[in-house]
This record gives sequence, structure tokens and C-alpha cells, in this order.
Amino acid sequence: MSDSNGSVSVDVGTIYLGGKEHRVKTACGVVSVIVYGDREKPALITYPDLALNHMSCFQGLFFCPEAASLLLHNFCIYHISPPGHELGAAPICPNDSVPSADDLADQILEVLNFFGLGSVMCMGVTAGAYILTLFAMKHKDRVVGLILVSPLCKAPSWSEWFYNKVISNLLYFYGMCAVLKEFLLQRYFSKEVRGNIEIPESDIAQACRRLLDERQSVNVMRFLDAIDRRPDISRGLKKLKCRTLIFIGDQSPFYSEAVHMAANLDRGYCALVEVQSCGSMVTEEQPHAMLIPMEYFLMGYGLYRPSCFTESPRSPLSPSCISPELLSPESMGLKLKPIKTRISA
Repeated sequence: MSDSNGSVSVDVGTIYLGGKEHRVKTACGVVSVIVYGDREKPALITYPDLALNHMSCFQGLFFCPEAASLLLHNFCIYHISPPGHELGAAPICPNDSVPSADDLADQILEVLNFFGLGSVMCMGVTAGAYILTLFAMKHKDRVVGLILVSPLCKAPSWSEWFYNKVISNLLYFYGMCAVLKEFLLQRYFSKEVRGNIEIPESDIAQACRRLLDERQSVNVMRFLDAIDRRPDISRGLKKLKCRTLIFIGDQSPFYSEAVHMAANLDRGYCALVEVQSCGSMVTEEQPHAMLIPMEYFLMGYGLYRPSCFTESPRSPLSPSCISPELLSPESMGLKLKPIKTRISA
């Protein structure tokens, strides 16, 4: 299978819980895409955070029965992995040029063209959320909606730059060592999930540690370098007219970044949901907290839980038939101010 740009796909025959891996050749190298479901349905594109792939970043959400029924009934899922982050990936050749954030956004366009996709729904976490937002800004006609978890939109602060340099040095000299895993778990999860002397580490954190062992250090360094060199896209957010749903954990190190992004998006198209006692990776730590906001969000596109109708949706996503009043966050059942989804003990 190929397209006019010369991209090729190799079906490697690997099945992931009903999904199949395609390896798509792009201008920035080969990218792995796991496809789940009926390709006649509207497309949902996912992109994970640093050092993660669909198994370690979105498994909790898709294993949540209610969320899985909502998403898998309405969409065909296309899980895009950052270059070299797929399961069993080999180290990328050091001589290959390191892609920028712009390159990674353009790579998504090549993937969409390869599969013959038009306008898509996008879901990304932190670094992946930045890449998908940048893609939506560059190719407005190809994105109908964004579901962003702990997103980035500004250039790295001095503290993040220093943090990234520490991670980069650890990757270079020691690989995926225990200290590096601790840094990454702090990026992903709340203190409650990471545990301490009195509270044991949760199963979620332990599973993430095991999955991080599979990452190739050089591949993670390349993605980190792209994110570390990212430009500030805040000014362009007002021009982004696709509806956007943002989730942020109140213990996420990127909390202020998500609030800043929500404030810079057009309020008629954006809603911010705060999840209590949660870190950055809401998709793994508290996926159930995403269900009701996503349900209201998708109603604006005429998409519902399976119990609401009998036939599977096969028409392209199009909110154009919805009156402007229904595009407001209030009509989606959301509030622009943070929503507490969990009561502290």
C-alpha cells in the first residue's frame, strides 16, 4: 500500500488486542501505527507522551469498559507512536537527522494521507498533545476536534529545560536507569500512585516501569530533543476553531501550562476539566474521570454511547449541522473553571 509521496506500509502481522500494526514510511523515517476497529468509522488519532506508546499511555482508558464502549463504538482508533517508541523498536541510526516538533506534526499528515483519512479527531498526552495541537494549527481542515491531556503550548521554562537536560544526560550516560525512571514517573503520576515509605507503589506505576525498560535510550533522546526545542504556539491558539476538551490533573507538573492554554483558546470552543488527586497521565491514573466530559463533548458531533442507538456511525465527523449555541462548553455540560471529579478523603 502506498501514496503519492512514496510512503509504504508493511503489515508485520502483530496483533494488539484486535489491532494491527502498520509501519508507514515518511520523510522523517518509519512510524508505527496500530489500527483498531472498523476503518469505515470516523478516525481517532492518538499520540503519547515522552518515552511512552499506546500500551503505556492509553491502555488504562481503553480498558475502562465505559470509555472503551464510547470510543470504540464511534471511532476507528489509529495509535501513532513517536519514532522508535513502538514495541520492540530497534535503536534509530545516530546518523539520521533528529526531527523537530514541526517535522513530527508533518509526519502525522503523511500518516493520514497514507490511510486516506480526511478530517479526524485527535487525542494526545503532554508532549503528544503539543504535537497534535501544532498539527491542528498547521492543517486546520484535517482536525475536527482535540482531546488534550496535560497539554503543552509554551516553549520550555528554565525549570523544564533544566529537567530535560538532566533526563537527556541520564539517557546518554546510563540509559533507562532507575533514577531516570523516577524522574519520568514524577512527570506522569501523582504522589499517591508513585507511593512512598508508608504507601506501596501502585500497580500502574510498576507496570509503567516495566514498559519503560523496553525503550531505546537514543530513541527517547530524539523525541525529548524535539520537545525541548519546541516553539511557543500560544499566540496562534485563538485562531484554532476546532472544539477542544482539556484534562489536567491537579498534581501535574504541567498544570499551569494547561490553564494557560485554555485561557488562550477561544472560550466558545474550549473546556477545561481538572481531575483531583491526579498527575499528568489522566488516561492511566483516572480514566473514569474522562468519561462524562468526553460523552458530552462527542454529543456535539452526534456521537453517543452504544445504548443510545443501534447502528454504528459511518458518516464523517462534522459539527457543521450543530447550532453555534451547542458549541459552547456550557451546552456540553462542562464549565470553563476547573471541575472537581474526585472528592478528597
